Amino acid sequence: MNAKTKPQQWHPASWQDKIASQQPMYPDADAVASVVQRLSMLPPLVVSWEVEALQDKIARAQRGEAFLLQGGDCAENFADCNSDQIARKLKILLQVSVVLLHSLKRPVIRVGRMAGQYAKPRSADNETRDGETLPSYRGDLVNRNGFTSADRVPDPELMLEGYHRAALTLNFVRALAEGGFADLHHPEYWNIGFAQSTPFEHAYKQIVKSITDSMDFFEFISGQPVHRTRRIDFFTSHEGLHLLYEQAQTRFIERSGRWYNLSTHYPWIGMRTAQLDGAHVEYFRGIANPISVKVGTGMSNDWLRGLIDTLNPDNTPGRLTLIHRFGAGNIASHLPPMIEAVQAAGATVLWVCDPMHGNTENTSTGVKTRSFDRILSEVEQAFRIHEEMGSYLGGVHFELTGDDVTECIGGARGLTETDLERAYLSQVDPRLNYEQALELAMRIADLRGR
Repeated sequence: MNAKTKPQQWHPASWQDKIASQQPMYPDADAVASVVQRLSMLPPLVVSWEVEALQDKIARAQRGEAFLLQGGDCAENFADCNSDQIARKLKILLQVSVVLLHSLKRPVIRVGRMAGQYAKPRSADNETRDGETLPSYRGDLVNRNGFTSADRVPDPELMLEGYHRAALTLNFVRALAEGGFADLHHPEYWNIGFAQSTPFEHAYKQIVKSITDSMDFFEFISGQPVHRTRRIDFFTSHEGLHLLYEQAQTRFIERSGRWYNLSTHYPWIGMRTAQLDGAHVEYFRGIANPISVKVGTGMSNDWLRGLIDTLNPDNTPGRLTLIHRFGAGNIASHLPPMIEAVQAAGATVLWVCDPMHGNTENTSTGVKTRSFDRILSEVEQAFRIHEEMGSYLGGVHFELTGDDVTECIGGARGLTETDLERAYLSQVDPRLNYEQALELAMRIADLRGR
């Protein structure tokens, strides 16, 4: 397939000829068609040259010249589309990226799981509470979280609401990024209240001081400002799960002769929807965005090679990212054969570690949580395995929040199962809170500094 032409026998709706899993069952087909039509007429949320700029950066990361930080909520809620919530998410991503920048000595590509992460796959179609069974909550893009029959009916109008919330989020993030919010000369702009209490306060402040001192020295010697430290490039990502929503924002750009998903810069396919003959792979093979695929213990090498051949047949640099999610107890046995398969195929991919999903567990009372120690262990093992096999771990993928939640156990404060009830706010999966996220970055920095 020529990368500069439309894929053969592909169009934004060709996925509808395939088996599409994890899709909502709307009761009114005419209402759905109306929403998709209206959504397709709205301006794109991102533009093609931003998408291409990100692909160039990912190609650098594939060569070992940069590092990807991808983080944000497991599932965004419409109610969290407000300035404080958005600023806190951006702040923690900035702080983690500064720590990684200092330790890895490479540019950090910042990608937020935001402005579109409104749909979530579910392991069961239905949920039962107190003897009543209703359809599962599939994210604010699909239905509502309240446990009533009316709440759980998929509503196509929510796709339009999701678009508008994503646009508002992106607008505010861009204003912050362009307006000096991320200026490394003034890191106090994005301090969160933890700075006075975290066990890593001193080390973090030393890192920031080291960076600002270096910039001040360079500017003093050269007489020129370090322009790139006064603003950042910030990209968005979400799971391309709800295919009607993704289809409606897919545009053909005459300038490049390619189709782009312009609802986000960097969509990904989850493990549940990565079937070679499925609708999601069909949709993703035709868009020009850099794309990711989650890979784990259930994926064979033949399946993986098939995905690589289908999604990146021309082996284009920056095109394909593999986000591995095995769990701390499985990564040592499962990651090496996967690396060997990719190396044998001569495939150009970016390897990213997602240490969250493989380490999900339930407490004795049935609360879903994740262990900080197991998360850290998987990251440590990932770096070591890639190095030993002549590969490069080029990024990390975290579910985190800038809020003071208690959803993951462990960390420097030693959160236990009993602490979870204090501030467990996630409606889907547990997230690292701001302190645990920074601690994880600091522990990675310590690991890479050895």
